[in-house]
Amino acid sequence: MNDQANSVDERYATTPATLTSWSRQDTTWMLGLFGTAIGAGTLFLPINAGLGGFWPLVILALLAFPMTFFAHRGLTRFVLSGREGSDITDVVEEHFGIKAGALITLLYFFAIFPILLIYSVALTNTVSSFMEHQLHIMPPPRAILAFVLILGLLAVVRCGEQVIVKAMSLMVYPFIVALLFLAVYLVPHWNGGILSTASEVPAPSALLNTLWLAIPVMVFSFNHSPIISTFAVDQKRQYGVHAEERSSQILSRAHLLMVAMVLFFVFSCVLTLSPAQLAEAKAQNLSILSYLANHFDNPTIAFAAPLIAFVAIAKSFLGHYIGASEGLKGLVIKTGRRPAPKTLDRMTAAFMLVVCWIVATLNPSILGMIETLGGPIIASILFLMPMYAIRKVPAMAKYRGQASNVFVTAVGLVAITALVYSLIA
Repeated sequence: MNDQANSVDERYATTPATLTSWSRQDTTWMLGLFGTAIGAGTLFLPINAGLGGFWPLVILALLAFPMTFFAHRGLTRFVLSGREGSDITDVVEEHFGIKAGALITLLYFFAIFPILLIYSVALTNTVSSFMEHQLHIMPPPRAILAFVLILGLLAVVRCGEQVIVKAMSLMVYPFIVALLFLAVYLVPHWNGGILSTASEVPAPSALLNTLWLAIPVMVFSFNHSPIISTFAVDQKRQYGVHAEERSSQILSRAHLLMVAMVLFFVFSCVLTLSPAQLAEAKAQNLSILSYLANHFDNPTIAFAAPLIAFVAIAKSFLGHYIGASEGLKGLVIKTGRRPAPKTLDRMTAAFMLVVCWIVATLNPSILGMIETLGGPIIASILFLMPMYAIRKVPAMAKYRGQASNVFVTAVGLVAITALVYSLIA
């Protein structure tokens, strides 16, 4: 252990003794994390959370920050515990062995890739609905529309990782303003729809059952685990031994921003629409923004809402592509093949384009995909794997004995059992 500590000190001998002041790059990462998390899941959260009733929604709101911050901080710490430059798949192999590394790489890919499929469907539905209801023009055949949209996003991807993060952070500014504007605009239209259920305190068993099944949707709505590996690697490169301290600061600010914004937006939506209207939005397979655009006879909302949805889904697609491509490349390399980096990038992009296009054309239920595809794997990697590493890996021993570890483990187990139950049911 002393040798290991000495090697770490030598490796970061040039790192300042204290942290530097907050930088523009820190702000870019904070907004990049926000941008990855706030996408299709957030735009469908008011529908699923609102259908559960008032009290479950209040409890979920109180759990939102600790549930998401502690889990993503744990995953970041896990990646930081590895060698410099190691991504999540390399760190797993370093701590648990080659076989475990290959298994986690496979699971990591299948946890993130379905989310890209969800965004592909949501993006196609949003643009199609916008063309039909707001522009009053017949959208092109679904297969053509989906192909053009996905190809356009992959063109941004080809510009490189740093361009993606910067593009996402730039897209966040107008998105925050627009989402805040829409939430405030809805305030005069609050009719207390969900408040009608506030006087009906559910039985403890019914309340627990509702929370049990709603937590996976909350986990997905604030999930930005696909970009955590890249984030942690960059923090270690910039801050060395101070990477954990600075990354925790960035994560806490990003989560405060996203929780405050999302919960205000969610409550504004569910106070505006009745439970029956929320059920109708779910049946139409539309995001809450597209439904609001069709619901209000207001040109500003009719045009703004779908555009906000488009920006939200597009930037989340870009953020999740980083994680999905990282996992797919890791799978290819672990088979023993080592194609040239440019060839591997082209193979990855071609695979993503074809599969995302097929699924977007088929148009499966988005909420059904959120509730089932990749859910248990996301919860396992985000909640359980870092907590297991804290107990077993010497490099993470300093994090043992914290109450947040028990909380994260409990939420992870709840999310996994709820998702497995939904699949069986």
